[in-house]
Amino acid sequence: MKSLLPAPGPTRLLTVITMVMSLGQGLWMALSSIYAVTVLHLTPGELGTSVSVAAAIVLLCSIPLGHLADRVGPRTVQMWSFLVLAALTAALLLATDFWTYLVIVSAQGIAYRSGRSARKAMIAGLVPAKGRVRVLAQVRAASNASISVGACLAGLVLAVGSREAYQGAILFITGAFLMTGLLTAKEPSVPPVPASAGAALAVLRDVPFLSFATLDGLLTTHTVLLDVVLPLWVLQDTDAPHWMSAAILLVNTVLVVAVQSRAARGADTLTTAARASLQGAGCVAAACLLFALSDGTSTIAACTLLVTGAVAHALGEVRQAAGSWSIAFDLAPDHAQGQYQATHAMGQDVGKLIAPAVFTWLVLQHRALGWVVLAAAFAVLGAAILPIVTFAVRARAVPREKTAAAVD
Repeated sequence: MKSLLPAPGPTRLLTVITMVMSLGQGLWMALSSIYAVTVLHLTPGELGTSVSVAAAIVLLCSIPLGHLADRVGPRTVQMWSFLVLAALTAALLLATDFWTYLVIVSAQGIAYRSGRSARKAMIAGLVPAKGRVRVLAQVRAASNASISVGACLAGLVLAVGSREAYQGAILFITGAFLMTGLLTAKEPSVPPVPASAGAALAVLRDVPFLSFATLDGLLTTHTVLLDVVLPLWVLQDTDAPHWMSAAILLVNTVLVVAVQSRAARGADTLTTAARASLQGAGCVAAACLLFALSDGTSTIAACTLLVTGAVAHALGEVRQAAGSWSIAFDLAPDHAQGQYQATHAMGQDVGKLIAPAVFTWLVLQHRALGWVVLAAAFAVLGAAILPIVTFAVRARAVPREKTAAAVD
């Protein structure tokens, strides 16, 4: 497989920083819930409340945090966000009850979102427009590889299961976030945008972009299928062995790492990016239909359909992601990349908050019919992206050549 590290220069450092950050994030994602319940002795209800409250606070803060990256400078915001995140992660060792845990994880969420929003603005400032999607694809592939390593490390911690092992993992995660902040200081500086460049929080008045962010956020809910819905489907409604859900996640991770950069090719104009989103949505819709067919079949047939569906879903995921990134960058004005990228991420967050309950109800209550409904929904959402992009281009002043590409 081609190296995850690009040629020397700013993009290599971008990738290295992402790998370090994702290593810590992957370990924390795999351990956070278990740490809260087994070490801090939170009840499942308290854990769920803390996660929901933190998510709501992050949503409310997303756009102002993106605006902060524009005004202060994305490198400064990213550096301090991860340095603060490292300190907050270490503070988990001092948490003793629900309230301290809630305060810490809420502050962690704000710091992490601030750093991620600034990161998108950094890429917009450091990478020429035609290269942004390619760089993001390479960064995402590296991120998935590092998250997988973090998850494997979490398996070792869980195998030991002692309080000391969990605390050692927390310190390791702290070190990863600290290193992320320190490495950021070595990146080239992207100058802040003066306040006179545009109105504060102008994205809230950009109806076309908000429409795109909403549609794209709904389309991106397909990631919930493998994490939440499919494991329950395998368990309750197919004759496939229970370990098949883990195998499907492995297939997804390997394919995303292997083909994300290639899948991003050609999605460098608004038209081709919108088509990439449609192609990705089509693959996800096909995956839903394959998952539906696994109901009531033999063990071998169910496994074959599930794995084939997982491949189709992974191809759809990487192609849709490439289209999503390109559109979000191209529709955002250069002086407000931070707030626009934060709004784009906010749309995805809202979709993922709604999707688990709705998708689980559809599939587990209505079985194959639920999968068919999801397939139709993803196909419609993918088809709606191009009209929304065309609407957005017509609603703003853009270079003539970009307008021509968008309505071609």
